[in-house]
Amino acid sequence: MAQNVSDSDSVRRQNRGLVLGALRMQGDLSRTALASETGLSHASITAITHNLIEQGIIAELAAPADATPVRTRGRPATLIGFNRASGFVALFEIDVNRTRLSLVDYGGVLIDRIDSPITPTTFAETDPAQYLTERLHQLQARNASANSPLRRVAISVQGILDREGHGLKWSPIANLADKPFAHELSTTFGITVSLHKRGRLLAEGARWLDPALRDASVATVFVGSTVAMGMTFRGQLMGRGDEGSTEFGHMNHMPNGALCRCGMRGCIEAYASDYAVLRNAYSVPETAQPAAAVPAQQYDGLITRAEAGDRAAVHAFNLAGRAIGFGLSRMLAMFDPSDILIVGPGARAFGLMSAEITAALRGALVCRINGLPNVVAHRDEKEPIFKGLVMKTLSDLDQTDFAAMA
Repeated sequence: MAQNVSDSDSVRRQNRGLVLGALRMQGDLSRTALASETGLSHASITAITHNLIEQGIIAELAAPADATPVRTRGRPATLIGFNRASGFVALFEIDVNRTRLSLVDYGGVLIDRIDSPITPTTFAETDPAQYLTERLHQLQARNASANSPLRRVAISVQGILDREGHGLKWSPIANLADKPFAHELSTTFGITVSLHKRGRLLAEGARWLDPALRDASVATVFVGSTVAMGMTFRGQLMGRGDEGSTEFGHMNHMPNGALCRCGMRGCIEAYASDYAVLRNAYSVPETAQPAAAVPAQQYDGLITRAEAGDRAAVHAFNLAGRAIGFGLSRMLAMFDPSDILIVGPGARAFGLMSAEITAALRGALVCRINGLPNVVAHRDEKEPIFKGLVMKTLSDLDQTDFAAMA
């Protein structure tokens, strides 16, 4: 008898998860469309949606005031969508130059945002957990109505996560590693706090932003303060988890070459990141300590110089493109994506790097046989990362909390 109850609960949770997943993937749907998307019967969809509406998780949506009436037989279809007030999530994005904290409702709508610049000494002067706590309190004070149902805090970071997901083993963000800030934040607020690597969020976000890539094999490469990659294989994220995500930027490009922020020499990042382009444009020795941070306007200035024909700047971006291209050609020996997306500040310099990237790819055996993958630049580096963080966090909330509700 206990086994039957357990099986029934498992099926119920799975079916609720299918409904919430379909709404998350497709947006507002009619009950008929939900049945088609999930493969569940109309009777099951009616029962599940009735229960979810009673629990305040989803809601029947009123037709838009400007909607054009469509003549159909019977009653017009009623759309089902998320109840935006049923929960809120707070999302931190941390990189070497800034932190960005966003408040998002259960429907995925951005409610508020706080941007804060950081310097190499920020987390030496203020403990990371204290720094994040202060900003989260500030966000809550500005949005009193959203305080009570805050259900998740998720953090996008650069570096290598520890196995427990409490912090980082290493990070290019100064003084952030070896501090269990996620665990401390979770204890302070009494809610789940999760850490996510930027590379995996890039892949997740690119998949959500472009429907054509939902089921494709894609490599998404971030080029900016660091170099990172996320990969999807036929629509599924690759890697064991965030701790198993790729370290594309720290793949060796030139043995005993330029010094990288990670302390190793010859990494792709040491030639392709913003600090690498800055170093090469000014002929700074490769053994010089990398700049702790490069202001956005300085990197944009290097792009402008190169586009105007400045030989030193052009050479620096050529080196960057070559490093990225040879890194991608090595990747293609193990993973053959249909599309490669270049995102981040470096996407603005794609025209300066594309010739070297293409030349390196043409030398790969897989490209000679199958042809070149589609390589394109996505100009807004924040959008894929933020979208990935939003969808990963809300999807986890769907399946872990709401699908399992009694």
